Amino acid sequence: MIKALLPLVGLAVGLAAGAADDAARFERELTSGTTAVGTEFTLADPKGRKRSLADFKGKVVVLYFGYTFCPDVCPTDLQQVARAMKLLGKKAKWVQPVFITLDPARDTPRLMGQYARAFDRRIVALRGSEEETQRIARAFKIYYKRTARPGASGYTIDHSAYTLLVGRDGKYAGYIPPGTPGGRMAVMIEELLEGP
Repeated sequence: MIKALLPLVGLAVGLAAGAADDAARFERELTSGTTAVGTEFTLADPKGRKRSLADFKGKVVVLYFGYTFCPDVCPTDLQQVARAMKLLGKKAKWVQPVFITLDPARDTPRLMGQYARAFDRRIVALRGSEEETQRIARAFKIYYKRTARPGASGYTIDHSAYTLLVGRDGKYAGYIPPGTPGGRMAVMIEELLEGP
């Protein structure tokens, strides 16, 4: 399985000491292969249409949790997802990149649509309520927490930045560490496309 081949990595951003235990627990659960990862979900796309994970069955889903105000890791990783899609060529028709916001309070449907399209028009942006977001992120072992910005108004979101892979059967198949180049992502996705 792909997840067994990947190195363990830390979180994308620095975490406060009180949050480190929760973040480490999620990371262990994601990377150990001993805990169930994932859940079915139904969330709204920027046009208000309900989209579920089951809608993409038969394709490899490249699932990323982040937010549009993210200053660094989200745009970097989404650029690499877009690069992987280009490198996959005709095989990309069997791949569905999905971006789920961790910040539904600020990430409006319009903003989500613009943000996803800026990377690749094939990325489906999804948004749920705070409760839905928390439930789905927990099921996929994604840690996140709002953090006030020192000396400024507003907040950032500390979050784990794994790109998750869901196989064509709709089941969790592995993860890609933050900062992985698009070329390596494409190879890992192709392995899933060619698998059973």
